[in-house]
Amino acid sequence: MVIRGAYALRIFLFPTVTNETGKVNRMARPDKTTAVAELVEDFRTANATVLTEYRGLSVTSMKELRRALGSTTKYSVVKNTLTKIAAKDAGVEIADDLLTGPSAVAFIKGDPIDAAKSLRDFAKENPFLVIKGGIYEGKSVTPAEIMQLANLESREVLLAKLAGAMKGSLAKAARVFDALRIKLESQQEATAAPVADVVAEVSEPVADNAVAEVPAEAAATEAVAVTEELTTETEEKE
Repeated sequence: MVIRGAYALRIFLFPTVTNETGKVNRMARPDKTTAVAELVEDFRTANATVLTEYRGLSVTSMKELRRALGSTTKYSVVKNTLTKIAAKDAGVEIADDLLTGPSAVAFIKGDPIDAAKSLRDFAKENPFLVIKGGIYEGKSVTPAEIMQLANLESREVLLAKLAGAMKGSLAKAARVFDALRIKLESQQEATAAPVADVVAEVSEPVADNAVAEVPAEAAATEAVAVTEELTTETEEKE
């Protein structure tokens, strides 16, 4: 009874955890609390989460997968019971069938599309990697939906296409503005000629009047002279 009680206490204080190689380790309760807290943080900060089964993958293959996923995705071998507790604490719902067998979780902190592509490509070459499902935008997604996500264009590709489209639109707008400028300049030139003609027409009468004033003055002077002459003749007759 004492031995059995001591063994039960050991199991309680040191729950089992399976590592990458399938070897069973013992985890002390403080370590268990720390592991759950870390998983909770991973669930809360991840843009997407993918649960996989890695049974049959070698340590080398696991390293290759982590390298393929990049630094923005954390791929961790987890204990199902701790993962379930952490997911609940983080407010994430995970179906029980996703937490069966040796599990590893990809916590995607970067672009989910890029990570899904990496998982898809790795699974094609390594059939032992089984994608069981995951969480994307707060909703549960199936393996098929993850594959659909992997087939989408990545954020970088979409941004490049958007930049190209914007560049084309700006070039088109520049051509339109240039054509509009040329049209306005042509209209201004066409309007300038009639204005010049109108100015000329208005100026001509003024010039004629100016010229006409000279004979009028001469006529007045001549009239005065004639008057003086007639006056002189009258005086002489008298």
